[in-house]
Amino acid sequence: MLQFDLITTDSASHARRARLTLNHGVVQTPIFMPVGTYGTVKGVMPRSLEEMGAQIILGNTFHLWMRPGLDVMRSFGGLHAFEQWDKPILTDSGGFQVWSLGEMRKITEEGVHFASPVNGDKLFMSPEVSMQIQTVLNSDIVMQLDECTPYETKGHITTEAEARQSMEMSLRWARRSQEEFARLQNPNALFGIVQGGMFEHLREESLQQLVAMDFPGYAIGGVSVGEPKEEMRRIMAHTPHRLPQDKPRYLMGVGTPEDLVEGVACGVDMFDCVMPTRNARNGTVFTRYGDLKIRNARHRSDHQPLDPSCTCYTCAGTSGVSWENGGRGGFSRAYLHHLDRCGEMLGPMLTTIHNLHYYLNLMQEIRTALEQACFGAFRTAFAEQRARGV
Repeated sequence: MLQFDLITTDSASHARRARLTLNHGVVQTPIFMPVGTYGTVKGVMPRSLEEMGAQIILGNTFHLWMRPGLDVMRSFGGLHAFEQWDKPILTDSGGFQVWSLGEMRKITEEGVHFASPVNGDKLFMSPEVSMQIQTVLNSDIVMQLDECTPYETKGHITTEAEARQSMEMSLRWARRSQEEFARLQNPNALFGIVQGGMFEHLREESLQQLVAMDFPGYAIGGVSVGEPKEEMRRIMAHTPHRLPQDKPRYLMGVGTPEDLVEGVACGVDMFDCVMPTRNARNGTVFTRYGDLKIRNARHRSDHQPLDPSCTCYTCAGTSGVSWENGGRGGFSRAYLHHLDRCGEMLGPMLTTIHNLHYYLNLMQEIRTALEQACFGAFRTAFAEQRARGV
């Protein structure tokens, strides 16, 4: 089941505000989806995700297939009960993870032969296998198996001919994914994935053929795979708004706060990225006023929270009142710096809570700006604040 209701659009850009209804709940868009690779968003309890406003999270088909395996997943009736998350879940197809195995895999028209990174077993992933795994996972949004077209491989930048070959195989795999999804009578929603590398005309061909297949939703893949930022932004500006107006649009694996705001302006409804969680574990924090590296010595005795304007548990404590509004709860930069220096696990847990809250709150602010017909002013103010620096 998928129902997409367009609520409002921005007159000066392709930005839009919508509501996405899935089998496990309603998602207000534009939305950022935290990544839960192994059935968990690293360092965050499901209750905390709900408290910070997460509406939908990701699971990783490839890794969950490897561990714990489909027998365990079947016994729980899918991923929701297994990880105790009753809201919507999107699962990727496993294609990117198989592609990233490099020389450990061989891609053919039939699918991908590869050695398990867990125990070395010889395995095979095809569009049909991916649909079968995702049906067992019972994710609300299922992604077709595609071939991720790299920007470059071992210093060789992908040519137009190579990008076309990859894109055309992904289209054939899209049809096979769709046929197997229907055969399995999966009650959820299957998204097609636009490929074509850094070539707009290939993106257009991919888009048109996928639209003709009439998927319930569409994703833009093959970005944030090593290309320069300006190349990614060029494809982001070209593709999303050309997809159907009455269906959701998902930009895969993107990105920074700036990427999210600009992606919304280009017509994107849904985003995911490991950046807020991965960067948090490495000591980098996103704030309204720019990025902050908590490992820097200047934070050793700083009593301020990470972001004085933030109402997350890390910055405001249980009161939920920011310092800018008179609150004085939360954890200081000095304490977080100390935890990082000592290697205490509480440190990355707290910075992850903050980063995810920041991303989810940013999307809430975007939705509000669209509802109030002031997205353009919000976009300008956002850029000015982020450029100010911490």
